[in-house]
Amino acid sequence: MESTDRVLPAFVRLAAHPVRWRLLRALATGDHRVRELVDAVGEPQNLVSYHLRLLRDGGLVVARRSSFDARDSYYHLDLERCAHALAEAGAALHPALALDPAPAPAVPPASGGRPAVLFACTGNSARSPIAEALLDHRTGGRVEVASAGSHPKERLHPDAVRVLRERYGIDVGDRRPRHLDALAGRRFDYVISLCDKVREVCPDFGEHARRVHWSIPDPAISESADRAARRAAFVRAAADIDTRVRHLLPQLVHPPREVSP
Repeated sequence: MESTDRVLPAFVRLAAHPVRWRLLRALATGDHRVRELVDAVGEPQNLVSYHLRLLRDGGLVVARRSSFDARDSYYHLDLERCAHALAEAGAALHPALALDPAPAPAVPPASGGRPAVLFACTGNSARSPIAEALLDHRTGGRVEVASAGSHPKERLHPDAVRVLRERYGIDVGDRRPRHLDALAGRRFDYVISLCDKVREVCPDFGEHARRVHWSIPDPAISESADRAARRAAFVRAAADIDTRVRHLLPQLVHPPREVSP
C-alpha cells in the first residue's frame, strides 16, 4: 500500500493540517509578519514558524524582507500557485475536474454604489499608480479607485508609465502623484498599502475601511542598474500587482469573512 504522503496531492497534504489551513486563510487577506500570524491563528511562534517553513518549501507561501525594517519579513500567499495546485488536486480526484483556474470576474457593485479602493505607497510614482490603473482597467470604471503617497514625487516614474502602456495598453502619462492628505474625508472600502514604509504611517480612513497590505519591492530602487534591469524590475512589479488585483476582484463582490483562530 502506498503511503498517504505519496497518494495525496501536494496542496491537500499541505493545506489539510489545521494550523497550516488557518495560516493560508490569514495570508489570503494580505501579507503579514510572523507576530501578526501568531495572533491570527492563536498558536506559539515556534509552531507558526515551523508550519510557515513547510508552506514555503511547498511553494504556496513566499517571504520577503521588510523594506521598513530589514530584520523583519512579510509572508505572502502565492495565489497563482495555489490556484494551479487546487486544479491539480481536482484532476487527481477525477479527470473531469482538471479545470484551468477560472479568471476573476469583472466586478459589478455588490449593492448600492461602487466599491471604493485606495492604493498607497511612499512616492505614489510607481507601485500605487500601477495598481490604480490596473484595477480601473480591469473593472471598466465599476470600482472607484484612487492612489496616493505619504511623500509623493513630482511625477510618475517613466518606467511605470512605460510598462503600463507597453504591457497593458494603459496610458497614465498625464497623471501626477498626490499626497494621502488630499484624500482625507473620502470613504474607502479597502485601503491597500503596497510598501512596508507607508503601512506604518498610512492615516486612518475610518473603521469601515478594510486595511490590507501587499509587500511589493520598490522597482525604482534599481536606478543604479542598467536600463534593461530597471525595466525588468518594473515588469516584475506590475505582474505581481496585476495578479493581486485580479484576485482582489471577487472580494469586492463578496467581501471575505473574518478568519477565526
